[in-house]
Amino acid sequence: MNRTIARVGPLVVLGSVWVSGATPVAPERKFDGTAPLQWSVRLADSEIARRGDSLVWKPGGKAKWDYTAGLFTLSLLKLDAQVHDPRYVRFAEMAIGSFIAPDGTIRGYKVDEYQLDAINPGKTALALWQMTRDARYRKAAALLRKQLRTQPRTADGGFWHKQRYPNQMWLDGLYMSSPFYAEYAQLFNASPTDYDDVAKQIRLVDAHTYDPATGLFYHAWDEKHDQSWANPATGTSSNFWGRAVGWYAMALVDVLDYFPTNHPTRPEIIATLQKLAKGVVKYQDPKSGLWYQVLDQGERKGNYLEATASSMFVYALAKGVNHGYLPRDYVPAIEKGYRGIVENLVKDDGNGKWSLTQCCAVAGLGGSSSNGRARDGSFDYYISEPVVTNDLKGVGPFILAGIEVQQLPGAR
Repeated sequence: MNRTIARVGPLVVLGSVWVSGATPVAPERKFDGTAPLQWSVRLADSEIARRGDSLVWKPGGKAKWDYTAGLFTLSLLKLDAQVHDPRYVRFAEMAIGSFIAPDGTIRGYKVDEYQLDAINPGKTALALWQMTRDARYRKAAALLRKQLRTQPRTADGGFWHKQRYPNQMWLDGLYMSSPFYAEYAQLFNASPTDYDDVAKQIRLVDAHTYDPATGLFYHAWDEKHDQSWANPATGTSSNFWGRAVGWYAMALVDVLDYFPTNHPTRPEIIATLQKLAKGVVKYQDPKSGLWYQVLDQGERKGNYLEATASSMFVYALAKGVNHGYLPRDYVPAIEKGYRGIVENLVKDDGNGKWSLTQCCAVAGLGGSSSNGRARDGSFDYYISEPVVTNDLKGVGPFILAGIEVQQLPGAR
């Protein structure tokens, strides 16, 4: 049974058509009466309407070359591949393309800051180059790839998260850089050692941040063990922040899209994903299907069920099942998680738009937050950051989650 997709106004109508000789697939899933792909379209269309041209570079404007815009626009291009809406491509071209000059230089980008976050919009640049063959996108991607050649590293070869965060590896940085690094290698026939280096980054973060007692990963690791947030004995931060683990989960499933099937480190990456999935599902809230801001501290006072991490986990787990990296045994947990997001966190604005609520605005380590609190990695710190609606770090993964949940096989 193949499903046809037809666009009607701002929504997607999903129908089922029997094809002679075709093998029936699992019945179409609906959540609150609506198929996952349609939920992705609803959030995408709503966010485009809300954002307008605010992500577009203009002289004197506030828009930045930003990892969140990279995540959102990449989710739009992946959604376009499913529903074929030219508005999604136009939005990505405006939001990311507006920063890129004809010679490939990127407005506002400073290589000497060595921010892995700045690599993330390069994924959209690569996607747009493949769609348009506009040379400036390839040149911009080459500029970002050049950064990785001189990115400062720990003694064992791990990328520093940023120049201003010396000797530190953060889970976030794996999502920002590794899938781009691997895709660039695939597209431009890079040396096999590039894949080795991508795998090394994944391996080092696993080695330095994994906690076997919980099955979870600490937010970051300080090689020197001297940061105020670092455990003096291990160098790790002190808590399991949901979105940090979500970034790592998405990095693992996305990087495998570009790894050669015969590369010797591919099984290792899949094994890391399997280990992460086992730990994440262990801490899924049994009532709502969602995940907490601080993963292992459940209903501790102040903790809350958080949208960005929940969306990231549903996306990564569903993609893992769809590609055969994870068994179908995970399907019930994935469905429960997705249903939890739709029924608890997605709200009808009443004006034709939909919103994703309960998103942690930001969290980091070192220095102070906007409210003056030390970013010390404590439980109290993580729950003190603002909780907002429609953060792109949640909307993008929610769109991606709908694409993958739509394609899930039935449970075993």
